[in-house]
Amino acid sequence: MSDIAHASALELAGMIKKREISSVDVTRHYIDRIERLDGDVNAVVVRIFERALEDASTADEQLTKGNTNGPLHGVPMTIKESYVIKDTPSTYGHAQFKNNIGKADGLAVSRFRAAGAHFLGKTNVPVDLSDFQSYNPLYGTTGNPWDTERTPGGSSGGSAAALAAGFTGLEAGSDIGGSIRNPAHFCGVYGHKPTWGIVPMQGHELVEKGPETDLAVCGPLARSAADLHVALDTMAGPAPRESAGWQLNLPEAGFDSLKGLRVAIWQNDEIAPVDNEVADRADMVARVLDGLGAKVSDTARPAFDVKRAHVAYLSLLNSVMAAGQTDEDVARNQEYAAEFARDDMSDQAATSRGMVLSHRHWLHQNALREHWRFAWDDFFKNWDVLVCPQMATPAFPHDHSPFNSRTIQVNNEQQPYFKQLFWSGLITSAYLPSTVFPTGPSQAGLPIGLQAISAPYHDHWTIEFTRLLAAEIGGFQAPPAFT
Repeated sequence: MSDIAHASALELAGMIKKREISSVDVTRHYIDRIERLDGDVNAVVVRIFERALEDASTADEQLTKGNTNGPLHGVPMTIKESYVIKDTPSTYGHAQFKNNIGKADGLAVSRFRAAGAHFLGKTNVPVDLSDFQSYNPLYGTTGNPWDTERTPGGSSGGSAAALAAGFTGLEAGSDIGGSIRNPAHFCGVYGHKPTWGIVPMQGHELVEKGPETDLAVCGPLARSAADLHVALDTMAGPAPRESAGWQLNLPEAGFDSLKGLRVAIWQNDEIAPVDNEVADRADMVARVLDGLGAKVSDTARPAFDVKRAHVAYLSLLNSVMAAGQTDEDVARNQEYAAEFARDDMSDQAATSRGMVLSHRHWLHQNALREHWRFAWDDFFKNWDVLVCPQMATPAFPHDHSPFNSRTIQVNNEQQPYFKQLFWSGLITSAYLPSTVFPTGPSQAGLPIGLQAISAPYHDHWTIEFTRLLAAEIGGFQAPPAFT
């Protein structure tokens, strides 16, 4: 059954429905792998194995009666620790919230159950879901299955690591600064950041009944693009209150071949340079597409000031991330932000101002963002998909030093740790959909992923693009130590 561990969720569902294997057998197989192999990875940190086996048995019994619940019938999965599952903690990596136990399944969990899936447990996160790594004082550090001395990414690092290691059939994470996308890149799996607002964040929370947050989204991770499609359709759609007044109708991809597709390639940028091998991988995709008859450009760009847009993203992002500050923190950060000149466009200045952004200045940044969203609309009238990096490098070694002292080595030069937010922020601030897809290992044997982006609500376009591309360049590969 070794091939079962890394099968796609749809493959598993198909085998279960055909009675080629039982849901109980698949569930036991994943449980056995987690118990044997998750020590150094430390991905599945909340485990509900007995309940999973009960749910699997129920799924098998339903099949004997000719009943199926949905496209994921009988598939065992895990989900990011920040989602709410009944009788399990949601802590966001804070030890003081270890007794924050869910009283009922959250919305996303309920939707996956309605689609036929059941849950093995929950996967690790960084504190406050705010790091490119996944470690916290409650659950410890998650390692990358390709090299456990390196990060799996964050904040959905446990999600991507569990998929890559073959501990689960499907996953879901959340993203505001690449938290679905950078783990997918680092671990060699697929991850989709949906168009903002199409997937409710209800049920992904420390405190229930909170409002939707600017920039932040929930979305799926998987070992295949086809799984992303089904998982997105499972998660998306109005929450109960909104369902009285609107429905979601995402357009299916307007193509069934890469031939003739209009694809822009943004392989690097001086604002946030990427490793040569990452840029070369984008060039490789361009050559493949060109050879297949796609219309490809490596110079097409949206018509706006990219640096100014990045500064606005940092302002909007940090106004969200700093919302929980104490009054003392705010006062101290106001003094720090005041030290920067008004025309200072550095990342540090934008981040500092964003942490104490007034509502008046937030509205100003939001108005600028709206102009750039219209520029993206114009861009996607001429281009179907944009391909660009997600992170500057493949997975880097664990680094738990203070944020302000961390750096990333890019082409033998040290780069500020959070400069990589540029590639996530371009897409996040404009509310665009993005699918990260694997392109194969680097020379050092670490995965490299890229983003495929399209117009708002064209989520199925980016997913289908990556599905078709996998037939040409390959898709998910299992880490050698976990095959």
